[in-house]
Amino acid sequence: MIAEMSEGVAEHSGIAGMMARLRAGDVRVMARAVSMMEDGTALGAVLASACRKAGGRALRVGVTGPPGAGKSTLIDHMVRWLRADGQTVGVVAVDPSSPYTGGALLGDRIRMQGFAGDPGVYIRSMASRGAMGGLARAAADVCAVLEAAGRQTLVIETVGVGQDEVEVIGLADVTVVVLVPGMGDEVQSLKAGVMEIADVFVVNKADRGGAEQVEQEIVAMQRLGEFEDAAPVVRTVASTGEGVAELMEMVRRCALRKRDTKLRWEEDRGGLADLRLDHLGVAVKSIEAARGFYEALGLRVSHEEVVEHEQVKTAMLPLGDSRIELLEATEEDSTIGRFLAKRGEGLHHVAVNVDAIDAMFAKLKAEGVRLASDAVRRGAGGHRYFFVHPASTGGVLLEIVGDEPSRDEVRA
Repeated sequence: MIAEMSEGVAEHSGIAGMMARLRAGDVRVMARAVSMMEDGTALGAVLASACRKAGGRALRVGVTGPPGAGKSTLIDHMVRWLRADGQTVGVVAVDPSSPYTGGALLGDRIRMQGFAGDPGVYIRSMASRGAMGGLARAAADVCAVLEAAGRQTLVIETVGVGQDEVEVIGLADVTVVVLVPGMGDEVQSLKAGVMEIADVFVVNKADRGGAEQVEQEIVAMQRLGEFEDAAPVVRTVASTGEGVAELMEMVRRCALRKRDTKLRWEEDRGGLADLRLDHLGVAVKSIEAARGFYEALGLRVSHEEVVEHEQVKTAMLPLGDSRIELLEATEEDSTIGRFLAKRGEGLHHVAVNVDAIDAMFAKLKAEGVRLASDAVRRGAGGHRYFFVHPASTGGVLLEIVGDEPSRDEVRA
């Protein structure tokens, strides 16, 4: 038990050290952290979670479109424009995978080598490794790392996509769809998928004949009523940088509009947008026996810990932006021990994360909500928590968790 706790302390100490160097802008640590995301290690999952909680938030610009549209050359000039504007930039470029090594085929990166001596630009090529949707599986975690390292703008380039590969919309704040003259009926074939996710359309290689026709087709398609808001169309010549300044101004304008819309939505929701699913707590007789199933699903245990005052052993399995927490009683006469004796293995609680946990505790207590905790406590992984009784939630034990330090910790 002591060995397990010591291992957990060492693991968290290592993560804390990496986070400190990341936030200081250490490029070597940033590269190592990105590799951990791609490798999918258990320690990488813990680091990804720490990066998301670090609070960094960059403008994410997704650039997608069919193969041969000139995305890499266009991104090269977008990055130059951002650097001239004083922005630090991270580029996540997803390439096809080599059928022999599984690594990224780096042909497109040849056109993006002008930033080798610029510490304000970090470019990472990632292999798609069979992932659908035009992105690599670790792309979201890599973005979290770059944000924690203080990059102000992230440009995410997808592998050349078809009509149903639209995953970039879930990762980017603004999505740029790049098309070129000579596509003919291809604009119509793309209409059902990738065309619908565009915040900004780019007609690249606009010095070629047919650029005006492509622009007219895009405008006509949006007039059919299939789109709530018509996305602007910008013509560029990526080989010379023509039109890139107009494109970037349009991207910023779109980002501001979407941010204002989100803020209004959050105000209408009364701040509920600050609530996030943190984890599902599952009571099991044996973590060792239960983890086999979850590992068969492709999940990995990122952290195990014994919480002495709760008489419970926990194991965390990251699942996207949330987690599954396995709970094993260390004593029969404990909360989890009694739960298992009465109900058997199964869902024990649902946990949501809040930004201001002390304020939430005070608010619920003042409103007469029945709480199962007399105070905000500190639990596994160092987070703070309290429980809401099932009588107030419709039958489910609800855990409220947060990383906000207590008043005593702030004074210390």
